[in-house]
Amino acid sequence: MSEMLKVRELFPEGQIQFIAGPCAVESEVQINSTAKFLSGLGVRIMRGGAFKPRTAPESFQGLAEEGLKIMRRAADRFGMLVVTEVMDEENLDLVEEYTDIFQIGSRNCQNFSLLKKVGRRQKPVLIKRGFGNTIEEFYQATRYISREGNDQIIMVERGIRTFEESTRFTLDISAVPVLKGMVNYPVIVDPSHPAGKREYVPSLSYAAVGAGADGLMIEVHPDPERAMSDARQQVNFETFEEIYRKSLKIRESMI
Repeated sequence: MSEMLKVRELFPEGQIQFIAGPCAVESEVQINSTAKFLSGLGVRIMRGGAFKPRTAPESFQGLAEEGLKIMRRAADRFGMLVVTEVMDEENLDLVEEYTDIFQIGSRNCQNFSLLKKVGRRQKPVLIKRGFGNTIEEFYQATRYISREGNDQIIMVERGIRTFEESTRFTLDISAVPVLKGMVNYPVIVDPSHPAGKREYVPSLSYAAVGAGADGLMIEVHPDPERAMSDARQQVNFETFEEIYRKSLKIRESMI
């Protein structure tokens, strides 16, 4: 059995690292062009959904195993790691075959049965805060994973649901320093989902870096306007590169 990836090697203290890629895997061309671009910048981890939990059942639900295969081929070709969501216990073995890091999405943050199952696997777990969870509830969710023997956990603040409707969710920037005072895991921020609109993603990204986040998880698409899911919040390559370079400068200024 190969040694499990160490999350602190992926997200060293004091640095800012990136996870990027499209909301959903749509085609081989889309993923290859994204992987080529990201790896050229120095991004090591590519995200992309093969199984998509959508609010409306008629919405695009992902390419399932074919999507996983596309991600794996592209990551291997360009020397990247894959993180993708596992939605349920039924598909856990299938996702494990192709991914390097399990993603637990916001809707599953308190799916304790699934958390226990991924806690028994030999892969890191990236877990997103539930949009209705307190910070304490989010922390307790990670304990369901670690108590099963897996302490290679990445915690993601991705916005919570409030009364405010100007953005898709409300980014709880205070969660970054609070969580970093509670755990030794990397604490990263997904600015795409709380933004809901791509023009807000850069500002939320810079705020997260300034708050001390260990990384950013950003939705990037070669042609966002034609994306099959979350088109409004995905950024193009040019915008992502600007976020990437400015974020590195901000972190450097903090040292």
